[in-house]
Amino acid sequence: MAGKQKRILVAGGGGFLGTHLCRLLLEQGHEVFCVDNFSSGSRGNLEHLEDFEKLTVLEHDVTEALPVKSVDQIYNLACVASPVQYQQDPIHALHTSAHGVNNLLQLALKNNARIFQASTSEIYGNPLTHPQTEDYFGNVNTIGPRACYDEGKRYAETLCMDYQRVHRVDVKIARIFNTYGPFMQPEDGRVVSNFIVQALLDRPLTINGDGSQTRSFCYVDDLIAGIHALMSSPRAVSGPINIGNPGEFTMLELADLVLELTGSSSKLVFNGLPKDDPVKRCPDISRAKRLLNWEPKVTLREGLEKTIAYFDDLLTHASKAQLASAQWSGNFQADKSRKAVS
Repeated sequence: MAGKQKRILVAGGGGFLGTHLCRLLLEQGHEVFCVDNFSSGSRGNLEHLEDFEKLTVLEHDVTEALPVKSVDQIYNLACVASPVQYQQDPIHALHTSAHGVNNLLQLALKNNARIFQASTSEIYGNPLTHPQTEDYFGNVNTIGPRACYDEGKRYAETLCMDYQRVHRVDVKIARIFNTYGPFMQPEDGRVVSNFIVQALLDRPLTINGDGSQTRSFCYVDDLIAGIHALMSSPRAVSGPINIGNPGEFTMLELADLVLELTGSSSKLVFNGLPKDDPVKRCPDISRAKRLLNWEPKVTLREGLEKTIAYFDDLLTHASKAQLASAQWSGNFQADKSRKAVS
């Protein structure tokens, strides 16, 4: 690879984004320490990386003292991102953002290491301006059911900038918008994985609200390229910078496209809109274009085709034991016979 090989810690490396990031860094020849407590990530995500000798997987919670002492770079992706999952243990989710980022910033300070903080579009809350620019301060309910994640990420941004101002830590912050692709968990509660799995199982697609609310979906390869561009940028480019796809779709448009691409006969079922669920979400990526020379390339149709193929293969090769496990509950448990093999 071009450039110096580095020792890089990826917190949350067993998760959806972390898995893709670890692969990119390993392919570039770096030594990678994947740190994950596997509360939402999966060791199975890392199986395709077993041939890389420079990968070390450490089962560890970032809220505790870190087992790695010497690093050149740190990527902090450690936090449950699905509302369904973080609302099951909101206190730990908040601690992951607060105590976890502090531990990682301390490690960066000791090593004079560059650190990436995965922030989120959720810090904008239910936005009153559209699309969202990095200068927008957001509209967040600090005591609502989503606050453990929203406020945790806002706190993490603040702490990163204070470490930069006080200790001169080299900080990079990306506000990540809705991302999808292979290695999402089948039931993490996010809309793309929900719709695809439900469609492949010919079960009703569950839509919150009337389906008119919007999201902007970024394929994971584009997202990882944006993160890498930010980490490779000059020190003065610290962020926060929106990383996402500005193409905006309603939930009904997404559902129709998933049904078309899967050939599913699933019907649509409408539920109530969860409290504080954003009505609109779309990034202004002008800053990313200007400072990183980055913008997404993969269309929603192309990205969904790849993601559907991943989940179809996952379902095809799932064993009955997997389908009945806690991780594969609900929709999977109800359809154990679908293409299952022993």
